[in-house]
Amino acid sequence: MSGHSKWATIKHKKGAQDKARGKLFAKLIRQVEVAAREGGGDINANATLRTMYTKARDASVPIDTIERAIKRGTGELEGVKYEPITYEGYAPNGVAVIVETLSDNRNRTGADIRSIFSKGGGSTAEPGAVSWQFERKGVVILPKKVTEDELMDVALEAGAEDLQDQGDTWQLTCAPTDLGQLRAALEAAGIEFDSADLTMLPTTTVPLETESDARKVLKLIDALEDHDDVQNVYANFDIPDAIIELVEA
Repeated sequence: MSGHSKWATIKHKKGAQDKARGKLFAKLIRQVEVAAREGGGDINANATLRTMYTKARDASVPIDTIERAIKRGTGELEGVKYEPITYEGYAPNGVAVIVETLSDNRNRTGADIRSIFSKGGGSTAEPGAVSWQFERKGVVILPKKVTEDELMDVALEAGAEDLQDQGDTWQLTCAPTDLGQLRAALEAAGIEFDSADLTMLPTTTVPLETESDARKVLKLIDALEDHDDVQNVYANFDIPDAIIELVEA
């Protein structure tokens, strides 16, 4: 899992300069809109909306843009209605993949996702075929500006379940319901973090020991993430640091 986490961290650091920043905004706004439609527009009463609101603000989405998305979700403003659809499949080397989308056209999105898997040397699978290999968790990525002991003193009391050393970063994990209080505790303690998100963590991993294998899998993951309807992609690959450095170069 460390290889996967490190790749995610590398991509996160590049995010601010990413050419797809506008696309990121669009995806976050769509998440806010759906959360408001499903649970109401009050961020104090709708935990999912509160999480998506914070995520959008962290990415510097303007407040008025977020507020318009909330109003579209609640019906105060007209807008396209999106529905969440999850796809499962396999990348090359038997890597399990979960793709979360928000779509206004189920048939179009499904055809696109199947095509991306096929062109990337993978295949889609029936619902439940790979999801059993993942569990939903809250994950916080932090730069190593604090010691392990300092971090654990704050994190354990706020619901953290695990702390992993990811090289130049720490990774905290917690139950999904504890992410908000863990984030608040870190902020109150003045501890900086790079990201705090709900994610799907693999319970088993597939090692990718060659640069060729890693490139094939990451090419498919990137193609999925680049689709406008795709919100999140989770996979259970593990790439050694040395291979990641070759791919990144």
